[in-house]
Formats: sequence, C-alpha cells, structure tokens
Amino acid sequence: MDTGPDQSDHPSFPRALTLAQGNLMTPESTPPNSLEAFRTFRERMNARILEAGNLEIRRFFALDGRTYEDGALDRRTKELMGLVASLVLRCDDCVTYHMIRCREEGLSDEELFEALSVGLVVGGSIVIPHLRRAVDLMDTLTASMGASPAAATSAATPTPPMIPDEP
Repeated sequence: MDTGPDQSDHPSFPRALTLAQGNLMTPESTPPNSLEAFRTFRERMNARILEAGNLEIRRFFALDGRTYEDGALDRRTKELMGLVASLVLRCDDCVTYHMIRCREEGLSDEELFEALSVGLVVGGSIVIPHLRRAVDLMDTLTASMGASPAAATSAATPTPPMIPDEP
C-alpha cells in the first residue's frame, strides 16, 4: 500500500518558534515556567514524537504546518482563528502557542482582545480562566518587547453604551 510522500522535510514541519522570556500559561496543576521552557519542551517532545516514525502522526504534523501558511487567508488571520479555537477548546498550551504566533505576526493588543472576545462569546463563561491566562501572557510578551501593556493598546476605544434587554 502506498503511504504517500514523507512530509518531514517540509519547511514548516514542525513550525519553528522564536519566543521571548517570560511567564507561561500553564494548567493549575503545574507551576509556571518560562516561555523558553515551553519552547524547549515543545521542540524536544516534537522531536521525540516524530522520531517514532508513525506515518499518521508525521502526516498530521505536516498538515498542521501547512494549514497556517498563507493562502486565501493570510497567516495573521489563520493564527487568530487558531487562537479563538484554542480558547474555546480551553487548551492553554494551544493558546500560548497561538498567542506567541500572533505576536510574531505583529498583531496588536486591540486585535488580540477582539479575537479573545469572539472566543469568550463562543465558549461562554467557562473560558474566562483561560482568557485571564491569555491576557497575562499577552502582557508578558508586550513587556518582553520593551513596552508597557497599556502602551501596546493604542488610543482607548470608548465603550459603547449598553443596549437594554428587550422585554
């Protein structure tokens, strides 16, 4: 049976990260680590998983990398989609990864907050703890770039008036 070409030599397999030092969102059961520890662990475990040579896993990793390449949608949009989906699924490692990628793609705090608001609306209040950790990471990434979190969000947008509930 033909299993198709080996995807491991594709440039985005697995996607590389360049991460700043800082705090990492982690599940409550583990102590916080640095972003460097996240990157190191991710790279080490990806290498371990891929060295097992399982064809289906290798293909999935290749598909994941290719999915986020520019196409009809650009990388920025796809990373925002990944961030929202990760928030709704309540996967802190995934949120961390996509938050970092969004910063690498140059997304502002305002753009990230808008995406996070979509995740909150779709996922509901159970998403709030993950939202808190995402914003903490966003602030950490902002600080690592030498800016204050408040400065990363450009001129404040006025809060729209609340729309009263219809009877």
